[in-house]
Amino acid sequence: MKTVTKLFATTLTALAILTTSNLKAQTMGSTEPMTSGSGMAFKIGVGVNGGLFPDKSEMDYGYGADVRLQYDLSPYVALTASGGYTRLKWKGSPLKFEFIPLLGGVKVFPIERMYLSTELGSGLAIKDGANMNFIYTGGLGYEWKNGLDLGIKYEGYVNNSASDLYFMKTGQFNLRLGYNFKL
Repeated sequence: MKTVTKLFATTLTALAILTTSNLKAQTMGSTEPMTSGSGMAFKIGVGVNGGLFPDKSEMDYGYGADVRLQYDLSPYVALTASGGYTRLKWKGSPLKFEFIPLLGGVKVFPIERMYLSTELGSGLAIKDGANMNFIYTGGLGYEWKNGLDLGIKYEGYVNNSASDLYFMKTGQFNLRLGYNFKL
């Protein structure tokens, strides 16, 4: 759990540094309302992903699909919420672990269209007898103007030891290809 705490603290520190470095004072003379050009917008995205686990992991690979809601607070920061389907495959075994990941997170855009992201959430197990697991992610990506979104991330899992399909803390290196629709 110390690794999760360190990852979370590092991400929050980076987020604070990146978001405060672009602060500017408002002028009293400006009375124009905020427009969509100011960066505030809702987006909904769909994506597919696949990942590989490190050699020391009990898992071999994983894949899935997701739907993501994104609210751009400014041109530099966005909040995200996502849900979907993920399947993890055990090494040398026909066993699989299927769950519905529910995640909330933050995207920071230090360079136009390039982002750093972090998410926290839970995986709701689909199989009876399997329990929820804690999920944490950190990664980077790029959003094109046409809506295409390509990202890489590390997705870590901490499983509930009472689960019938128990596995030790593990994680995968994941590639996501998505498409965002502006609302």
